[in-house]
Amino acid sequence: MNNTNPIRGISAMHVYKSFGKETVLSDACLTVAPGEIAGLVGNNGSGKTVFMKCICGFLRPERGEIFVGGKRIGKDCDFPDSLGIIIETPGFLPHMSGFRNLRTLAALRGRIGKQEVLDALKRVGLYDVRRKSVAKYSLGMRQRLGIAQAIMEDPDVLILDEPFNGLDAAAVSLMRKLLLELKAQGKAILLASHNAEDIRTLCDHVCEMKVNVS
Repeated sequence: MNNTNPIRGISAMHVYKSFGKETVLSDACLTVAPGEIAGLVGNNGSGKTVFMKCICGFLRPERGEIFVGGKRIGKDCDFPDSLGIIIETPGFLPHMSGFRNLRTLAALRGRIGKQEVLDALKRVGLYDVRRKSVAKYSLGMRQRLGIAQAIMEDPDVLILDEPFNGLDAAAVSLMRKLLLELKAQGKAILLASHNAEDIRTLCDHVCEMKVNVS
C-alpha cells in the first residue's frame, strides 16, 4: 500500500487521541495546503495543542491518519522532515546570546550556517540584540526568538501555537507581515491563536475545536 498523500502541506483525517479515560481528540480533521494559513481555534482544553503535537509526531493518535509534506506520520516517518514549530513557551539557554542559541540548535542538524541564522534574526527584528544574553530578553523577545528558530531552516510547513504571546502591537504587526510573506512563498501554516484579529487578518480558513464532554 502506498501511504503517500498528494497534499504537500498538512492533511489530518479522523484523528482520535485519549489519555486514560479522557478523550481529547475525537474525529479531528484538518487540511492546510501550501500557500495557506489555517487557523485553529477553541477554548482551553479543546485539544488544540494535543492536535498540533500529533501533527508534529510528538504524540501518536490511537486512530486516524496524519500526512505532512506528503508523508504519513508514524508510517513513512516518525517526525515531519521540513517543519518549523512553536508549541508552548520556547525554551532557550539563558546565559547564551540569542544568536548563539540559534547557532547551537542549527548545528544539531547541520542544514544551515551562520548567515541563515542571522537572516532569521533580521526577519523577526532581533538582529540588533543578537549578542545580548537571552536572560536579558523580554518575554516578547524570547517569543520572537522562537519564531526565528521555527523559520531559520526555511521549512515547508509551520506549526505555530500562540506565537504572538507577549508581543507588543508593533511586534505583532511585524510578525503578521512575516507570516503573510511566508504564505506567499508557498508555506503551509497552521496557527493557533486566542486573538480573533490574528485569525481574521491571517487565516484562509478556520478549524474550530470544542471541548469533549463525553
